[in-house]
Amino acid sequence: MGNTLLEQKTEEELWMEYKKTKDPAIREFFIKQYAPLVKYVAGKVAVGMPSSVEFDDLVGFGVFGLLDAIDKFDPEKNVKFKTYAVTRIRGSIFDELRSIDWVPRSVRQKTREIEDAVSRLESKLGRTATDTEIASSLGVSESEFQQTLFKISGTSIMSLNDVWYSGDDSDRISIGDSIESPSSLNPDVIVEREEIRRVIVEAINELPEKEKMVLVLYYYEDLTLKEIGQVLNVTESRVSQLHTKANLRLRAKLTNIRKGII
Repeated sequence: MGNTLLEQKTEEELWMEYKKTKDPAIREFFIKQYAPLVKYVAGKVAVGMPSSVEFDDLVGFGVFGLLDAIDKFDPEKNVKFKTYAVTRIRGSIFDELRSIDWVPRSVRQKTREIEDAVSRLESKLGRTATDTEIASSLGVSESEFQQTLFKISGTSIMSLNDVWYSGDDSDRISIGDSIESPSSLNPDVIVEREEIRRVIVEAINELPEKEKMVLVLYYYEDLTLKEIGQVLNVTESRVSQLHTKANLRLRAKLTNIRKGII
């Protein structure tokens, strides 16, 4: 099928046809059409990453996600391909980053320490812990705690793409997916997955207002940290800090809930 013929069809028609025929010409058409999306997602992930992480590598990792999205997309489900693809591309980039283990051990250790402290505190207090309380339980001053948050902020974006395993390894739910496209939940999704999504959304709703807004604006409204700063009227570095705190707090909450459930 020539390119001109492809361009005369609506995208919906092409998806339906591709699902039936798996025509390589249609696949090629979709790859070209959505290649800019890979660069866009890679650009968002690159923000705040250490200079050792190359933008071109992120794009390369993201291409796998796009190919995966094209092969697995179901046009009959109530989800736009772009929304589905963004989740797959981002997931693919983070899977690769995780496999090359790019986060320095010292940073990972510090992140885990804060997460554990938040987890212990919030389960003891039965509410959201303040910065002062977290700093105190870590045995540091509040300004030292804020400094540590800045240090780990480039790596914390990983947190929301961590996965809650439900049953076997192939049945994965990313926390990011739960914010990304709440409208894409399908009736045939198993009850357990629904329950886990509900728990994740509930945990997000319990976050302090500004932290919750940062997460929703970043993952759902797809704004950059700079744009979120303009919306909330704070500096970009403050947004980065709120984002890091929200991620750590959310992971701590989910760890506590998970211990209770599983």
